[in-house]
Amino acid sequence: LVEALLLDNGYLTDVRTAAAGAVAAKHLSRTDSSVAAIFGAGVQAGLQLEALMLVRPITEARIWARGAVKAEAAADALRERLGIVVRAEPDAAKAAAGADIIVTTTPSTEPLIKAGFVSAGQHITAMGSDAEHKNEIAPAILRMADLYVADSAKQTRLLGELHHAIATGVMAADAEITELGQIIAGDRHGRRSDSDITIADLTGTGVQDTAIATLARDRAQAANTGTIFES
Repeated sequence: LVEALLLDNGYLTDVRTAAAGAVAAKHLSRTDSSVAAIFGAGVQAGLQLEALMLVRPITEARIWARGAVKAEAAADALRERLGIVVRAEPDAAKAAAGADIIVTTTPSTEPLIKAGFVSAGQHITAMGSDAEHKNEIAPAILRMADLYVADSAKQTRLLGELHHAIATGVMAADAEITELGQIIAGDRHGRRSDSDITIADLTGTGVQDTAIATLARDRAQAANTGTIFES
């Protein structure tokens, strides 16, 4: 029985995607992380940065995008909205250099983050590889990482950055994969040291959509908003 229809035009999915990124950063990035590099300049890029600021003391962000004008516009808007230092960086390597947290939010079909861009202590959250052909992180980085975490191991083997690492032989198809939920529940360890390189491969899960839709419905009912349809 359908209890509610949420005509949100994708807004709830955008918010839950950003929330998932923040949860990953909370459990995998260094607690003192203050510099973020955001790859992408769309709606999700801004939401990711805003959500990051809820869990880490972010004071500076770099925005990289293929279109320089779009990156500048996004940086200007986010600087005004969030009140922190935000600048566009046209060089991908420079955007990543020294960043505590790197977030990729693009539809790229080839790696944007090269192995040489990554250094000790960094955390990477890859959001864009939600289809088989998409790829934002060089497969070699997964081998470099001290900890690789998936939102759904079954799904990232087919769609995520893990899919490409398996296809290129960097990781075994039957490798044991830690899921973010296991870390949150305390069943698996997260970051163990400040020098660890950590990766969160987030392809999006249906349960997240269900959770945020349920929250939206409950809040709407509590506020007595919306339209009731009688059948």
